[in-house]
Amino acid sequence: MRPNKLRVTNKPRLKGRGAVRAVRRAQLKLDLMKNMRVAIIGNSGSGKSTIARSLAALNDLPTLDLDTVAWEPGKIAVARDTAAATSAVTSFCEAAPHWVVEGCYGNLVAATLQYSPMLLFVEPGVDVCLDHCRARPWEPHKYPSKEEQDGKLEFLLAWVREYYTRQGDLSLSAHQALFDNYGGPKRKLLSPPGSDFLAEFATWAR
Repeated sequence: MRPNKLRVTNKPRLKGRGAVRAVRRAQLKLDLMKNMRVAIIGNSGSGKSTIARSLAALNDLPTLDLDTVAWEPGKIAVARDTAAATSAVTSFCEAAPHWVVEGCYGNLVAATLQYSPMLLFVEPGVDVCLDHCRARPWEPHKYPSKEEQDGKLEFLLAWVREYYTRQGDLSLSAHQALFDNYGGPKRKLLSPPGSDFLAEFATWAR
């Protein structure tokens, strides 16, 4: 099979650095599309959503935030039936050839692994996660108002700290085990993604 070749046919043609940047971005998109089923797991505030948005935006990919299937719609802190949540995840994965899934629910991320995604385990440490949570903008799919979200902040911060000591599906130990046992492509990220993250990801996907 011949390798993909990049052809630049748009006119007027870019010159100099502009042309170089355009070619690099186009080649980056080609490289990323080679492995654009991605599952992202980690603590709250670790940077999962930021990574998901960056990857999805480059190629206009569907993205699933697992918070939207793990809880009953329109209800606060009412967990959805596990079988129903898992079914929603598999339906999402089967609906498109390329996608991004992110969340802290080990069992739901595990449901994506049958599709052989790139698994990213994001673990930048508790201090980074806490700072991200404090700076988090309003999430309307989780809270009806920014005020209500801010009212839950202290609970969230405590929950983030407990990630390192608790047991169960939402713990560091469960996420590490999921990562260790997965035989497909995977990376563990120990720092927040930088400006060169997409270029790095493209090299992993080759």
